[in-house]
Amino acid sequence: MGLEGKVAVVTGASRGIGRAIALRLARDGALVCVNYRSNAEAAQAVVGEVEAAGGEAFALPADVGSVEQVGRFFEALDAELDARRGDRRFDILVNNAGIAEIIPVSTTTEKAFDRVFATNVKGPFFVTQQALPRLRDGGRVINVSSNLSRNPMPMAMAYCMTKAAIDNFTVGLAIELGRRGITVNTLAPGLTATDLNAPMRDDPKLVEIYSAMTALGRIGEAGDIARAAAFLASDDSAWVTGQYLEASGGLGLVAPGHG
Repeated sequence: MGLEGKVAVVTGASRGIGRAIALRLARDGALVCVNYRSNAEAAQAVVGEVEAAGGEAFALPADVGSVEQVGRFFEALDAELDARRGDRRFDILVNNAGIAEIIPVSTTTEKAFDRVFATNVKGPFFVTQQALPRLRDGGRVINVSSNLSRNPMPMAMAYCMTKAAIDNFTVGLAIELGRRGITVNTLAPGLTATDLNAPMRDDPKLVEIYSAMTALGRIGEAGDIARAAAFLASDDSAWVTGQYLEASGGLGLVAPGHG
């Protein structure tokens, strides 16, 4: 699934799933823009890892929840691509940046609600808006959602609602961009080992429960999601658009106690 000559922008790529996607797309030959919010050191480490493997990447900051910062991000991206390629256009957008608020409805504050919606919904919307005139015809948009968009968890309802919004965004955008040959798909991880859920995974009993509920018998790794993203970014997915691809190892297919 070669991406030689392609340019990819991955938001929230300094850690976790975004990092794994950035590394994989670079390994497949793409020049990758590693977006990060505040951890410049971690983002530069991703760039260093790409370059050590013979790939090409650069890091640019922006809190995607701020429309002003998104605008500055694309101005910086234009300058960087002009310098590197002599062309401001790119081929692949991965809307990955997101935050989780593990709070029940009864105690969710307006501030917490607005924070998660700003990053998880407003961010992808306005990042994509800015990307559209720069995205080449025949390009790819990958929106990272969650299997919780279809299987909501009461302890994180605001987060689950944001991911359901992303699923809806994918379908509408696929219709809008179809005439340009741009595919738009949702990539929905299940429980995946990242630093965001490390406290939960510190409980062996919970790990055992989730593993037993998963057809493939384990919790996902970031690389598992990156492989699915690589497919959606490749020419092999050219006839796939407006779809919801769950990459969860079959989480929920096995009833508790029947693994």
